[in-house]
Amino acid sequence: MDITIKALFEAPYPTLAREMLEGCTYPWEALEKIHDTILAIGATLSPDEYDHPAEDVWIAKDAKIAETASITGPCIIGRGTEVRPSAFIRGNALVGDGAVVGNSTELKNVILFDKVQVPHYNYVGDSILGFKAHMGAASLTSNVKSDKKLVIIKNQGELIETGRKKVGAILGDRVEVGCGSVLNPGTIIGHDSNVYPLSSVRGVVPSNSIYKGKDNIVSKWDED
Repeated sequence: MDITIKALFEAPYPTLAREMLEGCTYPWEALEKIHDTILAIGATLSPDEYDHPAEDVWIAKDAKIAETASITGPCIIGRGTEVRPSAFIRGNALVGDGAVVGNSTELKNVILFDKVQVPHYNYVGDSILGFKAHMGAASLTSNVKSDKKLVIIKNQGELIETGRKKVGAILGDRVEVGCGSVLNPGTIIGHDSNVYPLSSVRGVVPSNSIYKGKDNIVSKWDED
């Protein structure tokens, strides 16, 4: 499967990180650039549209931020986005417009495209979530291997070295992840795919697929 940025996300990418992503071939290449990208973009944001409540933190004026949410920079929260009670944003988080960061959800070193929803008890680290991607309640990204070795992407028999110790999950546009699922380090899910609840996902899931189990991935077209 083609796992380039161009294959996973539909251009023009609905995120403030668009220009940076256009300069990368594979999505994991962007992970090390999130910090500097946020700082560069933040310096250009209009004070008429974005508040600047803390160092390296920019929040759209119409975003809804719960009083108990914890936000550490560098961070940008987009227009119309809702950050719910006890959300924990640990830094290097670029959250798009119209997104939902739910109660007790934790973000770290992530790009969430516009209209992404991580609404209930999610952990999303070292990951990129495409337009309208949705993670069900208590679904998580695991971003470090248990043996602490560098993450390798397993793509239909091909082993692709990322050179990174921390890579969570890459979700293409409109991916739906079922409740209670774990996306293991280096998981890539192609656009418009669905993951069954309580799944443990590893490797690459093709676009327009339904993930029922590691040996049971079917095309949505076959389901029809």
